[in-house]
Amino acid sequence: MSNGSSVTLFLLLAFTGTRELQLLHFWLFLGIYLAALVGNSLVMTVIACNHRLRTPMYFFLLNLSLLDLGTISTVVPKSMANSFWDIRDISYTGCAAQVFFFFFCAAAELSLLTIMSYDRYVAICKPLHYGTLLGSRACVHMAAAAWGSGFLNAVLHTVNTFSIPLCHGNAINQFFCEMPQILKLACSDSDYLGEVGLIAVSAFFSVGCFVFIVLSYVQIFRAVLRIPSEQGRHKAFSTCLPHLAVVSLFLITAMFSYLKPPSISSPSLDLLMAVLYSVVPPAVNPLIYSMRNQELKHAVWKLVTG
Repeated sequence: MSNGSSVTLFLLLAFTGTRELQLLHFWLFLGIYLAALVGNSLVMTVIACNHRLRTPMYFFLLNLSLLDLGTISTVVPKSMANSFWDIRDISYTGCAAQVFFFFFCAAAELSLLTIMSYDRYVAICKPLHYGTLLGSRACVHMAAAAWGSGFLNAVLHTVNTFSIPLCHGNAINQFFCEMPQILKLACSDSDYLGEVGLIAVSAFFSVGCFVFIVLSYVQIFRAVLRIPSEQGRHKAFSTCLPHLAVVSLFLITAMFSYLKPPSISSPSLDLLMAVLYSVVPPAVNPLIYSMRNQELKHAVWKLVTG
């Protein structure tokens, strides 16, 4: 891809100029990345190897873990390498790849989280129709639609972003190639109006998914409160509330980063929001789903102990 400018590489944000703090950032991100890698890989392995977990909920959870690995692997390793080697550069192609894969994984994950809320709604509110509405073929089609929407979203945003002429240097004020920071380098505001339109469409899609998720959980909570068994209510809440918490953290921080006005932008705030929506969810998702799910915990323990 060429955008008609002389930019051949970008300079990413350095967390600090002090060598000791750079190494601290490296080890901190390494710990988070290894936790995400081990946790998500363990969840995928357990679900794939345990025939008792061959249900729609765990099928979607396996896809979610795979997308979480893709998200965190897109942004964290390069930032770790830059801190370790005390460099800031990323190639033009590498930056475009980061934008593509991040949008791909993020959009597919949002679609998948929406599907997972529908899965919980049918399981709790319409249990007699669960096998009909969420058969194996329907689950595969829904997962394929989530991955396809992520791919389409990534192609559109990447092509539009990297066709914009850049005239304001090559320094990106973020630890990865975040698209709003790249747009700040455009020659004029009119150059990225097309991308702004795509962001608006993506925001509308995200709000629609969030509304669908919230409405699903309103129905779920109404049904759960009618369950006479306290243990049944606890089980339902333990699987639904963590899901809702992860969705809220991911969507609120991401939409704030992409839609906030420039007047309230600051380097520290931008950095915090980026970490919260790109690094934290992939790392905590395996912990939330495994610690709050007795069936998955039992399967993990059985796999580990043989």
